[in-house]
Amino acid sequence: MYYVIMKRKSSPAPRKQPRSATAMPDKLAASAFALFSARGIDQVSLDDIATHAGVTKGSFYWHYQSKDDLIKAACAHYYRVYHRRINSELAHITNPVERLARTIETAVNICLMDRANRVFTTEVFTLAVHNPELGRSWRQFSDSVREFYLGLLKAAMAAEDLKTTDPEQAVDFVLSAMEGIKLRAQHEPHLCSKQSKRSIVTSLKRNLGIIETEQ
Repeated sequence: MYYVIMKRKSSPAPRKQPRSATAMPDKLAASAFALFSARGIDQVSLDDIATHAGVTKGSFYWHYQSKDDLIKAACAHYYRVYHRRINSELAHITNPVERLARTIETAVNICLMDRANRVFTTEVFTLAVHNPELGRSWRQFSDSVREFYLGLLKAAMAAEDLKTTDPEQAVDFVLSAMEGIKLRAQHEPHLCSKQSKRSIVTSLKRNLGIIETEQ
């Protein structure tokens, strides 16, 4: 008796997606962020975002199923850029007090002076009131920022004699103040002037125990 052994044809190796394809979700998220910031979330359609990103509506749906998905992706884009900008500013600073001070300065630039960020985060903050999933995303980001500030402040307190009796309360106050200033700036543009910015930064630093003296 003979046995006939059938050889299986080897399956072709899976094709790797081109880099442009793997980068497309990020490109769409960045386009959504840009348009949401410029026009407002309600005024932007999926067609607008696809056109801005230079893709067809069909290819768009390979990456995102709905506008809600894209709003969350735009939030993630904002979170990444925020952390990247902060970390870039701190990359070459080793002194703990200077790191804390630079973080305050950079955060004010991001949250107050950068209009796109100011508009986008205000809209998301409003939407999150009635969107639990978006609210959780925003809360996770806020918590990560709070922990980052708290770590910086505690390191600064260990290195210098900063007059901060309650680090957690001080950080909560500063972050709440920045959110409040950001909301006010939507209707009080004078808060975005250079002079006002210097005053705001100085006040926030003082609340964390950093007292600057004239050189």
